[in-house]
Amino acid sequence: MELNNQLKALADKIEQLKDKIENEESTKHAFVLPFINLLGYDSFNPTEVVPEFTADLGLKKGEKVDYAIFQNDHPVMIIECKNWREDLNVHNSQLARYFHVTQTRFALLTNSIEYRFYTDLDEANIMDEKPFLEFDITHLKESTISEIAKFHKSNFDINKIVDNASSLKYTKEIRKLINAELQTPSYDFIRLFANRVYSGRLTERVMEEFTELVQKAFNQTISERVSDRLNSALSQEVEKQQEEGLEHEEEISKIITTEEELEGYRIVKAILRRKISINRIVHRDTQSYFGILLDDNNRKPICRLHLDGNKKYISLFGQNKDIQREQIHAVDDIYNFEEQLLQTIDHYEQEIIKTPIP
Repeated sequence: MELNNQLKALADKIEQLKDKIENEESTKHAFVLPFINLLGYDSFNPTEVVPEFTADLGLKKGEKVDYAIFQNDHPVMIIECKNWREDLNVHNSQLARYFHVTQTRFALLTNSIEYRFYTDLDEANIMDEKPFLEFDITHLKESTISEIAKFHKSNFDINKIVDNASSLKYTKEIRKLINAELQTPSYDFIRLFANRVYSGRLTERVMEEFTELVQKAFNQTISERVSDRLNSALSQEVEKQQEEGLEHEEEISKIITTEEELEGYRIVKAILRRKISINRIVHRDTQSYFGILLDDNNRKPICRLHLDGNKKYISLFGQNKDIQREQIHAVDDIYNFEEQLLQTIDHYEQEIIKTPIP
């Protein structure tokens, strides 16, 4: 928990001060050294942290890496720092040279916001092309924090980190492939499923058909899993509120759901049921309007009905959640907005598919 808070504090500091940092030296002192310190190393102790560590290669003298962390008089990790504005992709080869010369097991390339940890899984003493751990310190997940903790001085164990690095590296690559296949399925990916469910010859026409079917099946599976998790979280929240005695009877009593509103709700479900499960369409009545949501999620409004006044309206939601308010004369007029309602659902479903798996 302490490391979690320290990382969050450093991330907040970076967000507040980065625009005032103009060069690499300032980046190192303001952001990178604090990161080294929160890992339990004393940046002022030359037996633990050595700045400008010599990494001469052959006849090329004067090569230095920004920092080296020592354990038992041997460098266990070298750190190369860049200005926070720099793209790290162009600096891998430089760090790889340092890695080979220093005989270390770990290398860190960072611009103080992005952190990339490398080791030598593919070939001994040759830095891997791809990092086994990579993160943005301003958007940390709990699972990432637990991996960072393994580099803390109190936990540091070279063999355990190397053993775990292999799992991290290949899991990361597999997740990238999964995300790529979900967005644009490859021929081999489609063929894998077609071969298992289709007994005929896989002609070009059949493969085109299965391309659409596989995408649709994955979309539905992901949507249903997200919906299940949302419903589970909502159920837990309801139980928590009940346990804490949170009651709003007075407010609720002011809301009267009319038969006309329920009829509008049934029409919306009838329109959308051929695209999604009707169980995912939920209504929430308020004093101002009758809302219809996807997955019972306030951030996924489908439409709002305003049926209590002299004039009746339906509020529709565009791609950027901009609201378009249209007058209707009767609830049956909702059928006139079928295309807009279906487009709203398509937009939410695409958002789910484009979001990388955490």
